[in-house]
Amino acid sequence: MPKIVEPLDALTLKKAVAKGGKLDKRGFHAVGGVAGLMLQISPTGTKSWVLRARVGNKRRDIGLGAYPAVSLAMAREKAQRTRDDIAAGIDPIAQRITAREAIVQQQVQERAMRWTFQHCAEAYIKAHAPSWRNDKHIAQWTSTLQKYAYPSLGDMLVRTITLAHVVSVIEPFWVEKNETINRVRNRIELVLDWATAKQYRTGDNPARWKGNLDKLLPKASKVAPVTSHRAVKAENMFAFMAALQSVTGTGARCLEFVVMTACRSGEARLATWDEIDFATNTWHIPAERMKANRPHRVPLASPVVALLAALPRMEGSSLLFSGKLAGKPISDMTMTKVMRDMGIDAVPHGFRATFSSWVASSTGYPSEVREMALAHAIGNDTVGAYQRSDLFEKRRNLMADWARFVATAPTTSDNVIALHSGVK
Repeated sequence: MPKIVEPLDALTLKKAVAKGGKLDKRGFHAVGGVAGLMLQISPTGTKSWVLRARVGNKRRDIGLGAYPAVSLAMAREKAQRTRDDIAAGIDPIAQRITAREAIVQQQVQERAMRWTFQHCAEAYIKAHAPSWRNDKHIAQWTSTLQKYAYPSLGDMLVRTITLAHVVSVIEPFWVEKNETINRVRNRIELVLDWATAKQYRTGDNPARWKGNLDKLLPKASKVAPVTSHRAVKAENMFAFMAALQSVTGTGARCLEFVVMTACRSGEARLATWDEIDFATNTWHIPAERMKANRPHRVPLASPVVALLAALPRMEGSSLLFSGKLAGKPISDMTMTKVMRDMGIDAVPHGFRATFSSWVASSTGYPSEVREMALAHAIGNDTVGAYQRSDLFEKRRNLMADWARFVATAPTTSDNVIALHSGVK
């Protein structure tokens, strides 16, 4: 420790720390008056007061403020007061940490006083929207919360929302609109989790299902049993495809493409020409357009390639199936309308079920090949980890057989197709 010097007065100190003065160098300089009181000069020339003292078994350097904002007299007064506290058993550094924590907690509480549920929900959507797949998902979040949650929860401070408030939103629609209101419940839960992480609320999440709402409401499967999409039976596919091919328009061609590739309607509607590799007759769907967020390859059978080759290409659009406006895809309802106009009581997504049941009941292809063709995850995580191949060549044989099946008139037999020679 530097030797204590004769106490300096304010004027002498000012001269000493001036450029060229005896204290004009970086380090700790004792100024006297109170034991351990130092003027610290940093490498950049900044000056501050430090009290060097022993607190318990540790030597501490305790900051007392910047010079000259804190004068010499003020520094001595602070230093003496701090020494008196130490003598009384008070740790000034621990005391400061506690005070700072109290200030931070008060600030958090003040912020929480301003955050309503709607404010939190809008902030959550803004934070997570960049990771969501499309604008439709964002719109669904916003519209469902506006319709079901905001009327009662919107203006409530998020820290005051309880189980009773959540139940009042969910229960009236739990039986009648279970699928929709369960999504709303999940969205409320995510918003409240976000608010808790932001320290705008504390405690358990009142919108949590397991061990919480499941004790108050019946299971979704009991009030809204899962129903399959309406589908055309496999034995009727030849007649359906023959009728579909006589229908004109982009919607009909897109539906034909959906049937023969067993893809989801959204994947087909947004397909672009640069995703089609005519050299290998393969459709490469990027990860961002797949439900599982993984890239997917679809082998194109000869009839699909012929369908694509006959499609008109709209100037200014890269889409396979452009809507009326250049660059815009056909709508979700276009293919559904085609089926309604044909008098078919089914939906486009149902063709995936038709394809799946046909593979299982009328072919010898393994289930893994079928599931890969449908871009489903295979088995549990362990099975998926070891299933490195996408079984592409086997899927190419399968899709060729499917295209042949839907184009072949049924016979009096069971219409069972022979196991393809390329499948092992």
